[in-house]
Amino acid sequence: MIEVRNIYKSFDEVEVLKDISVVFEQGKTNLIIGQSGSGKTVLLKSIVGLHEIDQGEILYGDRNFSAMNFRARKVIRQEIGMVFQGGALFDSATVEENVMYPLDMFTDQSTEEKLERANFCLKRVNIENANDKYPSELSGGMRKRVAIARAISLNPKYLFCDEPNSGLDPKTSILIDNLIKEITEEFQTTTIVNTHDMNSVMEIGDKVVFIYKGVKCWEGSSQDIFDSDNRELNSFVFASKLTKKIKNIQP
Repeated sequence: MIEVRNIYKSFDEVEVLKDISVVFEQGKTNLIIGQSGSGKTVLLKSIVGLHEIDQGEILYGDRNFSAMNFRARKVIRQEIGMVFQGGALFDSATVEENVMYPLDMFTDQSTEEKLERANFCLKRVNIENANDKYPSELSGGMRKRVAIARAISLNPKYLFCDEPNSGLDPKTSILIDNLIKEITEEFQTTTIVNTHDMNSVMEIGDKVVFIYKGVKCWEGSSQDIFDSDNRELNSFVFASKLTKKIKNIQP
């Protein structure tokens, strides 16, 4: 579980996050949604410590992450897996080397042990016989799956995914969504996904947090969305569906 308590974040005196409090639950896919510029990416990066908050608390279980110094945070960071929007694979490294990178950085395992773990993670994301390939030789969907394999290589308690379906076709997006959902339930991670994809929201949104102009405007399950009378949420959902329909009918 991760709990965010009354956090604020500003850049150059512009308040981006305003008094946000939310609990992200273990074993569930927790989705953060909102339009571009709403603050959802800043919220995600603040939770993992890429941005320092101005006020409030971020707790990993009973550990106050926001009050820790760099050295103390290292313990928690070893429990975090991160899937970046573009995958962020090392172009000059093979698939195998990419997945083994966190193991090289944070463990004293033997080469054989690291290779065994890397192969397990690759098999778990349905990639086999691609160890010696480079990212440039893979499709977009395969690169995302390799990024997920790398993110789970340390068997993390916490999994963060920033726009995991960005740039993917609808069929591949569904595969990535299902994979994230399966891994979350299988390993009982606390998974937080930053997305604007309403298909993802409806398919895997155990808990959904809607951010509007830096404020937590609504939260609930994906099914609760249909019953919401929140004007900003309904406007966002309708606009997302309309945009998708327009894209689908374009030649």
